[in-house]
Amino acid sequence: MPTTRRHFLKVSGLSSLALTAGLSELHAGSSTLLADNEYDLIIVGGTPGGIMAAVAASRMEKKSLLLERTAHIGGLPANGLGATDIATRGATGGLFLEFVNRIKAHYVAKYGADSQQAKDCADGYHFEPSAAAKIFNDFLKESPNVTVMTMRQFDFEAENLTIQNNRIQGIRVLNRTTKKPETYQGRFFLDATYEGDLIAAAGVPFFLGREGKSEYGEVGAGRVYKYWAGSEGPGSTFAGDNAVQSYNYRLCVTNDPKIRVKIQKPANYNRQEYVSLINDVKTGHYTGVAMSKLTDAQKAENERNAKAGVRPNVPGMPKGIAWLTNMVKLPNGKNDGNNQHHAFISTDLPEENWPYPTSGWEWRDRFAQRLREYTEGLFYFAQNDSELPEWFRKECLEWGWAKDEYTDNGHFPRQLYVREGRRMKGKYIFKAQDAQPVKPGERPPLHADSITASHYALDSHAVRKREPGRIHLDGFISYPSAVYTVPFRVIVPDSPLENLLAPVPASATHIGFSTLRMEPCWMALGQAAGTAAALCVQKSQSVHDLSIADLQKSLLLQKAILIYSKGINTADANFEANQLAALQAK
Repeated sequence: MPTTRRHFLKVSGLSSLALTAGLSELHAGSSTLLADNEYDLIIVGGTPGGIMAAVAASRMEKKSLLLERTAHIGGLPANGLGATDIATRGATGGLFLEFVNRIKAHYVAKYGADSQQAKDCADGYHFEPSAAAKIFNDFLKESPNVTVMTMRQFDFEAENLTIQNNRIQGIRVLNRTTKKPETYQGRFFLDATYEGDLIAAAGVPFFLGREGKSEYGEVGAGRVYKYWAGSEGPGSTFAGDNAVQSYNYRLCVTNDPKIRVKIQKPANYNRQEYVSLINDVKTGHYTGVAMSKLTDAQKAENERNAKAGVRPNVPGMPKGIAWLTNMVKLPNGKNDGNNQHHAFISTDLPEENWPYPTSGWEWRDRFAQRLREYTEGLFYFAQNDSELPEWFRKECLEWGWAKDEYTDNGHFPRQLYVREGRRMKGKYIFKAQDAQPVKPGERPPLHADSITASHYALDSHAVRKREPGRIHLDGFISYPSAVYTVPFRVIVPDSPLENLLAPVPASATHIGFSTLRMEPCWMALGQAAGTAAALCVQKSQSVHDLSIADLQKSLLLQKAILIYSKGINTADANFEANQLAALQAK
């Protein structure tokens, strides 16, 4: 269901990291001198994918402009997503692995190798928002060919791009500080936005909503109600629709009194939004598969206990603050708080975000504020509402925001979690089957044009709010996957445009995108896009004519992993040859 809607601080300094051996020779030759408002590469979106694209291009001596709408770069890892979403460590390499190693080095250098902070960073895969922001800024400070401009808003109307002869020539953005438009010229353009705004303005077809199971035969496609860790249940039609998976804020919460900030009642507090939580907490009714095994007698006993004010005891149910948020421990007494997948009501706000991907920034900003107040209200309700059991309120009152995070925003994340926006229609559409073994015990399909390996479950959050009688929220699903390869074609538009790549709003079905959308994979796709753009500029060619062999050779020199095998070692003398040979194996 593609649509062709057309609504569509300079940081410099010599890098402290030497280029990978051979890389500088491969890309010898600097760019032709460019005017101040001209760039080899213009990247829209200061997300991790956009940052890694800029860094990769800079290391290949290409002049890049990174445009970010907010005052801060770093996307979700700098806004609460501190528990890295990757199922197989080592499956993704390159700049993502460099980011992880820098995180670990940061905690070791600051607190010591034997410190609790170094242990809690989990070898660099768990980190505080402020630590992620520091590392991303370090990357950019060491990239002399990158110019970062914050507070630059790109609106996705077609008039904000100049396109001639199937090439984007220029872009117009709004300087949100001066309130004046600015124009920049570029040889190549990347869409690194979570929303997919650049591809929309360029007229590239894109997907919204969910495909039905009948379209590609994907597991979990369409309308699905599924116990968590269980099977599909009543109401599952597997039919496609226009539903967009829910967004939330990845919170930074703590129960350490020394750094805890009390959660306040929001200005627009609506108690009725949260009252269904009361019976869940009292009875232990939740969305896990264990609920399907409760006998009528057990359910009746839970109801009696609830009336007597006795704490429920249902196997697998959330406890205390876990009814509100699923937490992963971070350094310095903090936690990454995500939506609780075992709860009917948590920090996600389904349905209300459906218009977000194709709405303008005025609407998006209102929704972001609405979601913030909803989230603050949920915690306030849990800590203060008299109809909730006292023991529950007491446990929830132990938690608050971390006082040294987001100090300019009331200790609340500055950016919401856009799990899915537009999905570009590319040269290849990534599907569930691309992440699942072709046969038991085997790999998923191998893509000869792979630009990274990756691994995470097929994982989507809810698209609808609580419905009476349903075992869970519609679309809240997870299915196992295996380490897979990602083809270059998913970031190449199915369009005549010659100088556009989309590493973040990549080409995939709803289910396929549910695993690609993890930040480690996005960083790798960004690195590949920045590398591909630099090669195209170097050779003065269209992205459609780019040699995959040249792209893969460059990525391998950057220690990207194109196909994963256990025990892989990028320092091996035969690493590059073995990677290419493995991709051709049948």
